[in-house]
Amino acid sequence: MSKIKIFETEELLSKSTADFIVKLSAKTIEKSGKFTIALSGGSTPDKLFALLANEPYNKQLDWKNIFVFWGDERYLPASNPSNNSHQAKKILLSNVHIPAENIFPIPTRFTPAKAAVHYEQTIKTFFKNDFPAFDLILLGMGDNGHTASLFPFTTILEEKDALVKEVFVQEVDMFRISFTAKLINHAKTILFLVTGKKKASMLHTILEGKENIEKYPAQMIRADKGGKLLWYVDKAAAAKLKGV
Repeated sequence: MSKIKIFETEELLSKSTADFIVKLSAKTIEKSGKFTIALSGGSTPDKLFALLANEPYNKQLDWKNIFVFWGDERYLPASNPSNNSHQAKKILLSNVHIPAENIFPIPTRFTPAKAAVHYEQTIKTFFKNDFPAFDLILLGMGDNGHTASLFPFTTILEEKDALVKEVFVQEVDMFRISFTAKLINHAKTILFLVTGKKKASMLHTILEGKENIEKYPAQMIRADKGGKLLWYVDKAAAAKLKGV
């Protein structure tokens, strides 16, 4: 069951997301001693990252017990500005007191296939004997209906076994490494952040249209095992939604 929350502006959405992360991480750390989060790429979370990097949020988060992963990555060197982990480190992680060993970027120094296998093993090792269930996975939604690197009509959509998989995305002429739907759907909380009027038609299709996961991969995301699926959207992105 998904829950949709609409905000007047992108700024309010980002602030509410920051507040949510502070509360959820504190509650989770109190209960289990650690908080695992998978960040999303793209430009949508930049405002959120900037908020978390500065007061008051940077001091409200227990960084030594927060462990950071990425839901997907472009197959680019770690030093490339378009690399998701590069951006998150520049805006957020380099500016807070998080131990380096708590940060797990997707390794693009290997071939795409080897990078995917390596990252899946890293995740399995971290979660030990349990099936990996992240406390929070942040996701965006492209105006073509993709999320993470689950792009329309790509081979990764058919993946049933792997938790992390490489995929060549023809429309951007690039390899990506991504969590599969199997891994995303097992998270305890999945939070989509969607902003801007150019996303309005696709958001309506994903949430209220006919299901067609090959064409609209974001429809694959469902919270399994009693998890929560949340959509934080600004007013511009929500403009065509009827059922809210």
